Amino acid sequence: MQSSLVKYNTPVLISTAASKDKKGKKGAKAEKGKEKDKPVTLTQTEDILNSILPPKEWTEDDQLWVQYVSSHPATRVDVINLQEDLDKRLQQRQARETGICPIREELYAQCFDELIRQVTIICAERGLLLLRVRDEIRMATSAYQSLYESSVAFGMRKALQAEQRRNTHNKLIKQLQQEIRDLQQEVESLQNRIVQIETREADRREAEERKHKEEVETAKRHNAQQKEKLEALLSAPKKAAA
Repeated sequence: MQSSLVKYNTPVLISTAASKDKKGKKGAKAEKGKEKDKPVTLTQTEDILNSILPPKEWTEDDQLWVQYVSSHPATRVDVINLQEDLDKRLQQRQARETGICPIREELYAQCFDELIRQVTIICAERGLLLLRVRDEIRMATSAYQSLYESSVAFGMRKALQAEQRRNTHNKLIKQLQQEIRDLQQEVESLQNRIVQIETREADRREAEERKHKEEVETAKRHNAQQKEKLEALLSAPKKAAA
């Protein structure tokens, strides 16, 4: 098991694999083991300590072990050692100095539990009051953590929605740009067609005007010839009469 900053007594063997095979015997043997290794009547301070910091229980090699929190008062040296041990473990486990760090939070929680243990031995009422403070801090921390996680989730949802909107807008922009290019090509095509039509019509008008001019010239020449013939015919009788 991983060591803790909270000071515990030596582990006590409660039961073995043989005792686990018999129904109803495990609890009785556990009580017998406790009575064998601990006084028959626990003091009020020990009861409070066990309620604040419940004993650890684990199974190893088919054996059930229990470890109670220490009820020995702490000295000034113990407090100094606790501070040094806290700093050493923070460094060994590479806890971050700032920001959210589960490792740092765990170690400081253990340190605070050890301080509660030390205070409870001297004054049980003060220890119980510190327990209320600890639980309130943990509840507030849990609320802040839940709020942080929900905020992160909300931010992620908004970021994903913004990304989706940006992708949608980019697609729409590309579509509109393509439509603009198509319309520009259509405008250029129509302009070229207009130029071709205007050029063709201009050529046609020019050809018609040239043809009309030639017809007019031809008609004028024909009229002139007819006029000359008419004048010749009119002048012939006058000569004959003379």
